[in-house]
Amino acid sequence: MKNRDKTNAMRLLDQIKIPYKVHFYENDGFMDGVSVASKLGIPEEQVYKTLVVQGKSKEYFVCVIPVMDELDLKKTAKVLAEKSVEMIPAKDINKITGYVRGGCSPIGMKKKYVTVIDQTALEKKDIYVSGGRLGAQIFINSSILVNLTKAIVQDVTVSC
Repeated sequence: MKNRDKTNAMRLLDQIKIPYKVHFYENDGFMDGVSVASKLGIPEEQVYKTLVVQGKSKEYFVCVIPVMDELDLKKTAKVLAEKSVEMIPAKDINKITGYVRGGCSPIGMKKKYVTVIDQTALEKKDIYVSGGRLGAQIFINSSILVNLTKAIVQDVTVSC
């Protein structure tokens, strides 16, 4: 892959010599993780989505959860020692993270934010997260992702 085709997430992983694989899929406008899993022919349970929330303190936080689940805002607030948290408006994703909606990677954001990864990630050796743009997923060791992002690992989801 040419360097100009790489995202911030991919460049960062290359720079610090962390092994990963990129899987590309056709970007047909369906951005949800279940559609991505189907396009790649992989189990939905292995695909994680990146969400950004804002606490009552006005701080931003990154949450990485399975695509089939929903973020439990109360659990997340408790883990982050915030009175409450809420999802940021979709229109603000690029301004806050440097990534686009549907292509937000937990790796290589504009700033470093406190990150929470749902505990189910560590039940799997490797998981898929956004590669930093629509049409690209990064396959990475879950423990390496936790260490790289200095993540808090907790149960922050509600199963759907």
